[in-house]
Amino acid sequence: MEKWSLMAVAALLGLTVRWTVSLGSYSGEGKPPMYGDYEAQRHWQEVTYNLPVKHWYFNTSDNNLQYWGLDYPPLTAYHSLLCAYVAKLINPNWIALHTSRGHESPPHKLFMRATVLVADMLVYIPAVIMYCCHLRGTSTKKKIATALCILLYPGLILIDYGHFQYNSVSLGFALWGVLCLSYDLDLLGSIAFCLAINYKQMELYHSLPFFCYLLGKCFKKGLMGKGLLLLMKLGSIVVVSFALCWLPFCTEVEQILQVLRRLFPVDRGLFEDKVANIWCTLSVLIKIKTVLSFQTQFKLSFALTFLSLLPCCIKVTLQPSLKGFKYALVTCALSFFLFSFQVHEKSVLLVAIPVCLVINEIPFMSAWFLLVSTFSMLPLLLKDGLLLSYIVTTLAFLTACTTSFSIFEKTSEDDLQLKAFSISVRKYIPWFRTFPNAIKSSVSNLYKMLSHLLCISFQRGMCFVSILECSTGHHIEFLNIPPF
Repeated sequence: MEKWSLMAVAALLGLTVRWTVSLGSYSGEGKPPMYGDYEAQRHWQEVTYNLPVKHWYFNTSDNNLQYWGLDYPPLTAYHSLLCAYVAKLINPNWIALHTSRGHESPPHKLFMRATVLVADMLVYIPAVIMYCCHLRGTSTKKKIATALCILLYPGLILIDYGHFQYNSVSLGFALWGVLCLSYDLDLLGSIAFCLAINYKQMELYHSLPFFCYLLGKCFKKGLMGKGLLLLMKLGSIVVVSFALCWLPFCTEVEQILQVLRRLFPVDRGLFEDKVANIWCTLSVLIKIKTVLSFQTQFKLSFALTFLSLLPCCIKVTLQPSLKGFKYALVTCALSFFLFSFQVHEKSVLLVAIPVCLVINEIPFMSAWFLLVSTFSMLPLLLKDGLLLSYIVTTLAFLTACTTSFSIFEKTSEDDLQLKAFSISVRKYIPWFRTFPNAIKSSVSNLYKMLSHLLCISFQRGMCFVSILECSTGHHIEFLNIPPF
């Protein structure tokens, strides 16, 4: 009973941080004519409510695909339609065809933020709590600490509740899939992951570990007996799940092809904006998009992605284990993020969430990576006016990790599971002995820097309030947040 009470407290803390961040600005706020992802989500509600299903992904006089055309799988469209029905009951003007374009108002912002929170509470947060509660060989205290750290991960909070997206839905479905597989509920796990892919196509980053792990289990059971039966069941459940999700679009072949063209717009290029991957980094020195042809870029990215994820996929197929499966999720997602074609800065969340799953096993390295992943999205967060939210949520996450796992104490090569790696590297680089200390120093410096920035922001805010009080002669409540 005490465990569930503490889990509830951790969930409430996570919800409080989420809603606090949602009070801030969002992508494209007050920036016509295209605005940002907030307007994209609102526009999808407008399109799905007012147009027939066969027009959702096609360019028509009522659906200009150049203006935030729908480019996510069917489940996202259905979710937008559901939100649109609720919006219609509150204020029909929010989803009126054409006239609602670029609509911004405090009540509408409250509604849109609430849709993210409700989706989070229905899918992602229960998955996190259930996953942490059922961690094997882990104390109750550590389970609660793991849940708190995962729920306070700043990257997902800032993108969903600041920038504005629904990443928690697809990531939540994927997490339910991991949870089901950990209890040998392979069919339910497959259904959950199919829902994740059909909500957001970027969940393909996690598809190979799911496929290889389940295939390895079939091999282990024997392909001439129980293994073959399991393989047939898995294949059937995947086909049925996809068929049900895509059923309204299966009336014509052209419908299916158009949806696929919208889901995989390869003509957008190798990467977008400032992405912390190989291609964007190399472009600082070599203008890859100019030097290499489009076809060469595509083939090179495919080859490097395939080669980088191949070893872990082979291992998890030949030696299927839950621990290996979780690490394969991290490795494959990171391979896709670093080397694949058409990568967004927000795609790092697909690496970060699997890292969250192993934070109880390697807390320091996991916390370090999660901090770096959030920092990699800083240009996007600055553009959205989320610097203060970034500082506060990062400090909260780092404080939770420090107090829960004592991450600054267990930093030896054995604790970080880096001994084998370090030994192999020292054969070629004898002076390679300070890697753990360098990481520890970087995290400590980051913590100090963020604390300093927060103090400066607070001091400047107080000075500004004092100036206003002197000029107006009125006392100003510094923490008074205006209502919607």
